[in-house]
Amino acid sequence: MHESPAPCPGGHASLSWDDVRFFVAVAREGSLSGAARQLRVEHSTVARRVGALESHIGVRLFDRLPRSWTLTPEGEALLVPAERMEQEVLAFARAAAANTASQGTVRVSAPPAFASHFIVPLWTANAHRWPGIELNIVGELRSANLQRRDADIAIRFMRPTEPGLAARKLGELAFRLYAAPAWLARHQDDWRFLGYSDPPGNVPHQQLLADIAGARPFVLRSNDLAALHNACRGGLGLAMLPDFMARGDAALVEVPGEGRPVMREVWSVVHPDVRRSPRVRAVADALAEMVGDSAGRLR
Repeated sequence: MHESPAPCPGGHASLSWDDVRFFVAVAREGSLSGAARQLRVEHSTVARRVGALESHIGVRLFDRLPRSWTLTPEGEALLVPAERMEQEVLAFARAAAANTASQGTVRVSAPPAFASHFIVPLWTANAHRWPGIELNIVGELRSANLQRRDADIAIRFMRPTEPGLAARKLGELAFRLYAAPAWLARHQDDWRFLGYSDPPGNVPHQQLLADIAGARPFVLRSNDLAALHNACRGGLGLAMLPDFMARGDAALVEVPGEGRPVMREVWSVVHPDVRRSPRVRAVADALAEMVGDSAGRLR
């Protein structure tokens, strides 16, 4: 049995959220590695900060198991007030962001291929219109948690369902079946396909690709559209790709067929508190303008 750490002589008066957030992250993820990924730090940092918090308050928060950290009864009792503390801190951060100047950093989360092939080139060509704004673009497949300030603005390919967020439909983008020209000279029974790592689920263009392929084999799967694009243009197989990546590529041709193109909606999502920030509003409006002006590239 482990002994509880001795309480800090100074009491709890100097307890800070920066310590508590490590506790909350480990409790949610159930492991050091999961918390480290969420917080974008080394797992040794997480262990050190949780240990420091336990020493500070004189309570053992977790039982350290080989593959997981589980809350002690004392830790379970403290998790609820810690999460309330988290909500207050995040509300403060959002309110602070909403009242800052028109200059500074705006963090935008977007699907990686859309970020690198669409947003970055257009922003590069127009950044002079927004002097003083530093755009921090995070290419990620997951949906950024705007309540926790993972991003100021999130670009998504489906309508958001989380309550309390402000969403704006920016437009639509098309996915079509593309291939290197040599594939069209081969019998369709010999076709090979390039697919997504995740199951089709409710993603329309992935569902259609699975239906088209049928029993014919997939020779490569990836969660990276850029990897599928490069494999497709190299002649490895047929892939369902967005028009903004493939339409202007001389190494590819569209494979005609029913049910195509598959249209996906493009949404911009912000937290209402953050939307009041002049710089966040400026970037959100700029993204809407860029998508609207480039509709021909998207579909």
